[in-house]
Amino acid sequence: MNNILVVNINWLGDAVFSTPVFKALKQAYPQANISCLCVPRVKEVLQYCPYIDKFILYDERGKHRWLWKKLKLIQYVRRQKFDAAFLLHRSMTRGLLVFLAGIPKRIGYGKVKSLLTHPVEMDAENIHRCDFYLKVLEGYGIKVRERVCELRLKIEDIQSMEAKLSKAGIAKDEAYAVLNTGGNWDLKRWPIESFVLLAQQLNREFGLKIVLPGSDKDRLDAAYIKQSIGVNAAVMAGQTSLGESLALYRQAVIVISADSGPLHLAHSVGADVIGIFGPTRPEITGPRGNGRVEIIIKDVGCNKAPCYHLTCSKNICMQSVTVENVIDAFKKFRP
Repeated sequence: MNNILVVNINWLGDAVFSTPVFKALKQAYPQANISCLCVPRVKEVLQYCPYIDKFILYDERGKHRWLWKKLKLIQYVRRQKFDAAFLLHRSMTRGLLVFLAGIPKRIGYGKVKSLLTHPVEMDAENIHRCDFYLKVLEGYGIKVRERVCELRLKIEDIQSMEAKLSKAGIAKDEAYAVLNTGGNWDLKRWPIESFVLLAQQLNREFGLKIVLPGSDKDRLDAAYIKQSIGVNAAVMAGQTSLGESLALYRQAVIVISADSGPLHLAHSVGADVIGIFGPTRPEITGPRGNGRVEIIIKDVGCNKAPCYHLTCSKNICMQSVTVENVIDAFKKFRP
């Protein structure tokens, strides 16, 4: 095969988990041109994956919500004359798109199997998401050599991040810890007061500067932590591009986060990470990058794990993780 399309999923963490798919395809078909069809927010992440040659944007909530725009996209995909499409997304809309685009080999799973030439049986959804996506390739007979998530930094992002840190009072050779307070839903978040105590101890006991990243919605939490810890901290929430954030994570002594996109982004660029898990499970969504990793998870007697319970009134699984637990995990990285 010389021209391959990968139809990707929609979520940031899963986009990171899909990166081994592109490397496996490049290893199996070194001369192939590999394109990725994805939503715009996923392209922002995957542009740092070195094994993708081209992106085709599917803006399902924007211009492609209109039927005539979908038809134009189908015509465009048809003109690319792909030899095969690997569908990591089980969406019927995407299955129909590659079917109508006339791609001769269509490999995927789930409810779109009637539109596929090579449906893959996926009978093990309780496996790591990386392995789940790689099963689409393995179901077609492609040998997978590596299962590591990999994103590569750009020199301009490193330089830009160094300038921003310097302006915030952190010199190039100073050691810092990144504390990510965010999460895509509240019950996956570690308590903000725990982050305050953790920041104080990391600074007092280990002499680490504190950096607080995140999106615009994390600014208030970051400002609260900075005000509460009694030492200077660099608030980067809402002030960095994705590439700059990757550079920030890579140069950190440690990145500490709940199960969230930034945790996986950090590990994918080789940062050492501590992941705090509660309603989700590391066996399914744990970091899969090149850095060292420590996972903290408490057995609190829940009947179902992972629960993905969005309305839990107690959130005891996250509340039970202590600052001492995190400090003990961090000490394992020390010489």
